[in-house]
Amino acid sequence: MATKDYINRIIHGDCPQVMKFFDNESIDLVVTSPPYDNLRTYNGYRFCFEDIAKELFRVIKKGGVIVWVTADATINGTETGTSFRQALFFKDLGLNLHDTMIFKKRNPIPQVYRKRYTNEFEYMFVFSKGLVKTHNPIMVDCLHAGLKLNGTTYKNYSKGIQFRKKMAKPVKEKKIKGNIWEYVVGKNKEDQLAKEHSAPFPLQLAKDHILSWTNKNDLVLDPMCGSGTTCVAAKLLGRNYIGIDISKEYCDLAEKRIKEFLQDQDEINYDYKRIEK
Repeated sequence: MATKDYINRIIHGDCPQVMKFFDNESIDLVVTSPPYDNLRTYNGYRFCFEDIAKELFRVIKKGGVIVWVTADATINGTETGTSFRQALFFKDLGLNLHDTMIFKKRNPIPQVYRKRYTNEFEYMFVFSKGLVKTHNPIMVDCLHAGLKLNGTTYKNYSKGIQFRKKMAKPVKEKKIKGNIWEYVVGKNKEDQLAKEHSAPFPLQLAKDHILSWTNKNDLVLDPMCGSGTTCVAAKLLGRNYIGIDISKEYCDLAEKRIKEFLQDQDEINYDYKRIEK
């Protein structure tokens, strides 16, 4: 079997073992959020991060991107630092740490930690295999779009002089979005199935990364797809996907979500076969 045999399928299996069937450098983008530390119970399953990372490095294309959404548990008064160790492991494999982005939660779950501020974010480590090949930047409105300024006063304190210089152009209407992305979590009334997963990330988060790092018909992988958010986003945006999960329950959930979102499109392929070592 080869990568093409898994396209637009949800695969029930242990992702490092499943990915061994994939061709080298056959994936354009990975968007995933692993179960980190003890913050999530994942139906009793455990993961070998190193095995997953090595396979991701092998299957990602040159110029391709891996978006690793993660955070750290706080245990006995200290954050574990697992996310940073994982980032350094990816770098040691040979990936570039292209960007350290932040997923800011607009409505974070209240916490009961004493002498600590409420945690409102997760990391979105963006790794690339060599230089990034595709970047379609998300543009946002400039606050002072179209404003024309008469001049700006500059001072040179070392020489005790000042002067005014006219701006050559008015403020642009759009600018590239920053690397702190804010989303509402857990309140999508139109996507009730997502709540059946212990920790789904927002659909718009997946869509924004897919739009940023891929083009139409590219192949997007989520090796720990959970409720299928990345797969849904990929299909909605005209990309192909592969989803893998070790939990049969979550594979079923992902299939339901994809079918619900894509009712008017072709039937979704779902590989119910368990992939063993």
